[in-house]
Amino acid sequence: MGECVLMRTYQAKPHEIVRKWHLIDAKGEILGRLAVSAAKLLRGKHKPIFTPNVDTGDHVIVINASQVRLTGKKLKTKTYYHHTGFPGGLKAITAERLLQKKPTEVLSKAIRGMLPKTTLGKQMARKLRIYAGPDHPHSAQRPVPWS
Repeated sequence: MGECVLMRTYQAKPHEIVRKWHLIDAKGEILGRLAVSAAKLLRGKHKPIFTPNVDTGDHVIVINASQVRLTGKKLKTKTYYHHTGFPGGLKAITAERLLQKKPTEVLSKAIRGMLPKTTLGKQMARKLRIYAGPDHPHSAQRPVPWS
């Protein structure tokens, strides 16, 4: 009939992974759409060597995090919750207030929420650097602008 073609699944080895640095400017960008592209870069899904159980992702630097946009009424209605660990310790803060208080936290929560909830996800999240303003201390790594 035909020849039997042997197909194999590629597994990325740690020594084969080449990590690049990407620079994302959040000025005027929509929060969710920006978080998707950052999470994709951190996870390594843009590479042909992507392997789900290996961290193949790149480093991501996000600048101008304080100028990120939220659509609709999310600035007033979106609420972030955390618990202190004490009885009755549920704390809530709106996106508008959190953006004023800690502008990097809004973007950080959005991106980390799109990464795996495992030790591998935490390892990927360590390659994320977010800055509220236009300056960053990683110019020596020569980050490539990501559009």
